[in-house]
Amino acid sequence: MSSADIVLAMAAVFLGAPVLLSLVMLVRSPRWSGPRAGWDLGLSAASTLAYALAFNLIFFVQELFLVVPKALTPGLKPTLFHNNHDWTGDNPLAELFQGTGALATVVVGLAFAVWVTRRPPRSRALRLFATWMALLGLLEALPQVLIGSVIPQNDVGRAMTYLGLQPGAKIAASVAAMLAMALACGVIAPLLLTLVPGAEAQGPRGRARTVFRFAVLPALAAVALIVPFRVPGAPIEILFPPVVATLVAVTWLQAWSWVAPRAPADPPRAGWSVPVLLVALGLLLAVFQVVLRPGIAFY
Repeated sequence: MSSADIVLAMAAVFLGAPVLLSLVMLVRSPRWSGPRAGWDLGLSAASTLAYALAFNLIFFVQELFLVVPKALTPGLKPTLFHNNHDWTGDNPLAELFQGTGALATVVVGLAFAVWVTRRPPRSRALRLFATWMALLGLLEALPQVLIGSVIPQNDVGRAMTYLGLQPGAKIAASVAAMLAMALACGVIAPLLLTLVPGAEAQGPRGRARTVFRFAVLPALAAVALIVPFRVPGAPIEILFPPVVATLVAVTWLQAWSWVAPRAPADPPRAGWSVPVLLVALGLLLAVFQVVLRPGIAFY
């Protein structure tokens, strides 16, 4: 069995295990007999918008930091687009710099994670945005380690080839990436429980229901909002990145919700969450399609 086959098998287990755990917990957990918290559709809508906003901003950070190191490298002339980047010229370091985008998004994700866990914003819109930025900063980057171990032509795969990583090192890196993604979802799940007062008091089913309504369903719905930022392009380029990140997010967040304690933070203020996030998302879409789509030359 090749290292690529091993990584693919591990990825299947990585996505299948949390789904199995959630199904087992659904069957075994007792039903809550007391009053249930209502479904705040405005909160679900705000979470959907915040997820789409965060995903596209993280993607922009990734592409920006794929371009900037190349722009500072003699012989390379990079151009930034709304859904990719390209360059002309030749320098061996270009292959190494194919990994700088993923590294930058991890740094951004960790910075937001520190913020949202230590001082959760009081505004609902800002808390949702910061929470999704923290998670997607990691989930947009770390799957590329697994993909690069199977497909050397992807961004991180090219950087690993430049570094001369052997099959064993690629497997170890893939294991570390999967552990980091699972732990990231474990850190974020308790924060999601702070969105609804009393959700944690309704037992495992109440926690799981809260995460399903205000994280899992919004993340899945947000994929449709992400597509306009990425067109035109090949279908796999448009759909593959958001689908991969979202599958990891929804499976592991739902699994953690059954056992996660509520984070020590007060519920956020609702305010004008949906209008604020909708305007921000619309402005970002304009930047992507009007400014970035024609291309910005960094030379």
